[in-house]
Amino acid sequence: MTIKVLGIDLGKRNFHVHGVDEHGKQVVRNKYSRKGLLKFLSNLPVCTVGFEACGGAHYWARKAEEMGHTAKLMPAQFVKPYVKSNKNDYLDAEGICEAVQRPTMRFVTTRTPEQQALGAMVRLRDSLVRQRNAVINQVHGFMLEFGFEYPKGRTTVTRLPRMVSENEEHFPAMLVSTLLRLYDEFTFLTQQIQDAEKEMEGYVKQDDRGRRLLEMPGVGLITASCLLAWVGDAKQFKSGRELAAWIGLVPKQYSTGGKQTLLGIGKRGHKKLRTNLIHGARSALQWHIETPSRWNEWAKNMLPIKPKPVLIVALANKLARMIWVILARDESYVAIAA
Repeated sequence: MTIKVLGIDLGKRNFHVHGVDEHGKQVVRNKYSRKGLLKFLSNLPVCTVGFEACGGAHYWARKAEEMGHTAKLMPAQFVKPYVKSNKNDYLDAEGICEAVQRPTMRFVTTRTPEQQALGAMVRLRDSLVRQRNAVINQVHGFMLEFGFEYPKGRTTVTRLPRMVSENEEHFPAMLVSTLLRLYDEFTFLTQQIQDAEKEMEGYVKQDDRGRRLLEMPGVGLITASCLLAWVGDAKQFKSGRELAAWIGLVPKQYSTGGKQTLLGIGKRGHKKLRTNLIHGARSALQWHIETPSRWNEWAKNMLPIKPKPVLIVALANKLARMIWVILARDESYVAIAA
């Protein structure tokens, strides 16, 4: 039995495999446990192993590469057309095996454990920020129920104990206890967010690529962390335009009959990264447009003739292209071209 290409449908506990030989004939079709799959791969002659890019896929790709195999990850939407008839795990594995052999297939770069850990920290911080926002909204809602309207934002919550003590006679005792509990939760979440940001900052600043990214206008700690976690060295992209297209900062195209039709931005890739780059472009346009740079004269010329939101997205596209040069070519940001 000589397996040339193996498709693996990943699960939490069960893993279905479909393997073919050099003639495309099926030679293996089986189900394994987690330990069983590791043993199967370790005893398997070197071959190409295909996975869908899903939860746990990067771990399994690294394991397969450690055993000498060529591991390839593919987006699930590109695998789906190769799944025939009804859906089951064996057919999914067969579809993966078929898709990984296509010469025009697009693959996902395997992330390192450090990249995955940084991405987990970014997502944890996002979760903590959402929880803190929920607490702030609850405080404002409860106060408004009793006729007390205060300015929105975190600053109001930081003054909550003083406001409660000044108006304690107007509040039921249970509401006072509720508000103070919310204040304690707000304080705890704020500390957790600060700790997460401090840990992310330490990682980014000790990485040469991270330090160079932070020199750019419009790129802060969170954006740099996202870039290091999901883009890495950016060498999987042939050009800055490919990176911008992967992020989703180029127009969608719906062309037919020789007529070219361009729509709004594609919104592909990582939503968090795209959002951060657009916010960074908005910040750069507001605070750095008067600073001599590669883009400020272009932005000044575009402001009178283009809607500001369109200009912001176009600037985010330019930032993505400059980021590719910084990451892929190991260059530093230079505001003015020589």
